[in-house]
Amino acid sequence: MGSSLDGQVAVITGAGRGLGRAHAERFAAEGARVVVNDLDADAAVETVAAITDAGGDAVACAGDCADWEVGQAIVACAVETFGRLDTLVNNAGALRDRALSQMDADDWDEMVRVHLRGHFVPTRWAASHWRERSKTGEAVSASVVHTSSTSGLLGNPGQANYGSAKAGIAGFSLIVAQELGRYGVRSNCVVPAARTRLTEAVPGLGDMVAPPPDDRFDLWDPANASPLVAYLATQACPFTGGTFFVQGGSVRLFEPWRLGDGVERDGQWTVDELAAALAPMAER
Repeated sequence: MGSSLDGQVAVITGAGRGLGRAHAERFAAEGARVVVNDLDADAAVETVAAITDAGGDAVACAGDCADWEVGQAIVACAVETFGRLDTLVNNAGALRDRALSQMDADDWDEMVRVHLRGHFVPTRWAASHWRERSKTGEAVSASVVHTSSTSGLLGNPGQANYGSAKAGIAGFSLIVAQELGRYGVRSNCVVPAARTRLTEAVPGLGDMVAPPPDDRFDLWDPANASPLVAYLATQACPFTGGTFFVQGGSVRLFEPWRLGDGVERDGQWTVDELAAALAPMAER
């Protein structure tokens, strides 16, 4: 299909189905050698088979990417099989929606573990790999692509656990860009709106994300997000610390948290003074 990733080695987590599988197939089609990670070993093997049947190069490394030893093994698999690692795509995820008044600690902890820890652990081991290569004098050019959600960046009732973890991922991506830039590593975040097992399970969203009944463009096809992920992994990509929304053929850059309008005085405010000074801002 293309050659934008010729010779690269990529690890993609959650690549057994949905977005992750679409990413893995796109990366392979663009010339990358792919380590397919998924909690479901059979699904990982199926993705590898699809890639190799199409003439690509891939290997499965199943397991929970949020587990410390598994995260290390995933990166080691790339190095031992293909000689190095160039791109890590953090994509693995799950849902456990609850109204906040009904959410328990396990609901919260599991979403933080799967999403936020599931991004941290592979990134930590990849960072060590790239740091060591850089320390030997090698000119490293590597990338990490993280997966956030509008539930985290814009909010969504019933997903306080999932959304908070996804918001954390966007912040994590920015810090990764700041820390690992010295080693030749870029970090960006994608926010895909696509049809997956997660979106199909959201009440009221299943019918909306269904494929069109005719040959119209499938706005919710998860493969629509994959060219952006592949672009962010290209050697010439200038972006780092960015967060991109993608749906269908639309790609938009999120603006990060920034200071807006405010009030100032030379001294401490009283509560009443602040109430009067801030009132006009509340009316905007």
